[in-house]
Amino acid sequence: MESILDELQWRGLVAQSTDEDALRAALGDGPVTAYCGFDPSAPSLHFGNLVQLVVLRRLQRAGHRVICLVGGSTGQIGDPKATAERQLRPREHTAANVARIKDLVRPFLDFEGDNPALLVDNLDWTAGLTVLDFLRDIGKHFRVNQMIRKDAIAARLQSQEGISYTEFSYQLLQALDYLHLFREYGCTLQTGGSDQWGNLTAGVDLVHRVEGASVHALTTPLLTDSDGNKLGKSEGNAVWLSADMFSPYAFYQYWINVEDASVIQLLKVFTDRNAEDIAALERSLAERPHQREAHRALAEDVTTLVHGAEETARVRRASEVLFGRGEPTELDERTLLDATAELPRATLPAGGTVVDALVATGLVPSKGAARRTIAEGGASLNNQRVQDPEQPVEPADFLHGRVALVRRGRKNLAALLPAEG
Repeated sequence: MESILDELQWRGLVAQSTDEDALRAALGDGPVTAYCGFDPSAPSLHFGNLVQLVVLRRLQRAGHRVICLVGGSTGQIGDPKATAERQLRPREHTAANVARIKDLVRPFLDFEGDNPALLVDNLDWTAGLTVLDFLRDIGKHFRVNQMIRKDAIAARLQSQEGISYTEFSYQLLQALDYLHLFREYGCTLQTGGSDQWGNLTAGVDLVHRVEGASVHALTTPLLTDSDGNKLGKSEGNAVWLSADMFSPYAFYQYWINVEDASVIQLLKVFTDRNAEDIAALERSLAERPHQREAHRALAEDVTTLVHGAEETARVRRASEVLFGRGEPTELDERTLLDATAELPRATLPAGGTVVDALVATGLVPSKGAARRTIAEGGASLNNQRVQDPEQPVEPADFLHGRVALVRRGRKNLAALLPAEG
């Protein structure tokens, strides 16, 4: 029978581990308690956090106990970046982010039943900790010469700005989390991204020094495209998991538009599809790339995981509408606005015609070109072909009173907005 570690490795979810043989044995001997921490530096989780959530999800499904930690205390400091000191945010700001992130993680894990996940906040065990106790009980176990070897800290030490003691102490606080969870819940595995390796091993070392116990750490690799660029960016912005920061429609489109070279890797990482299913999608990608079966499977599975099946159905319909294959009037207002947010747009004064709309949106350069496009059957309004160049754009043509879809040919689409007032 395949072990959970074998599955994680096949899915490309293992970059480093402290002792693979010992970890494999521990996972095979019985339920292990594992945790991963999430930084509340933003009011949402993002693409990279999703990798960690699916690792916890797979561990829980394999019968292991999982703990999701939100860093109410560590988030007030921030993990050191290699470039510059983080701006400290008000405590209230961090607390609000913690609350949002707790709500975000709940759908990914099972918090009921016989093996419920736990959701904890490290502020609960650090808020009352005095400086003297922290230095005596935790600080004495760390060696500065080892701490400065961490890449981000080493880079900052070489910079003109240097690094504050506040950020330098971050890895002590994260290590304290592991020690507390070991003592409180018997936690013996911490997971995280490969860029967290130094912080994870600091926790492993602290547990060993204080309690004499051997515990484990496991990291996931950084996901990159074929050019080595970090995945999880869209038009320069992070792919957030919160619908109010990155719409479900934009989320779906991100996944359906990933490069061919990455889609199979991402199917393994983020979906529950087995080796046989993914192999079939890989063959389809190689033999019938224009059908984009693998991309659609990826987009639908991950959007369902993050936003739910009902939302996925909405954005799939919106995607079909924008490609001219659906009925725009069936879209709800929010999905329609999300789907048209990135389209070229223009405002049409009252009494304007389809010719005026084609010109205003930049789909054609002139009214003459607009009339020729209509005569050739190449213009549509809300996916209905236009035959009369003098056809007016009526108030009812603006779906939900907000936007109308103007199309030239199959691929050139724009959003038309009604004139204000």
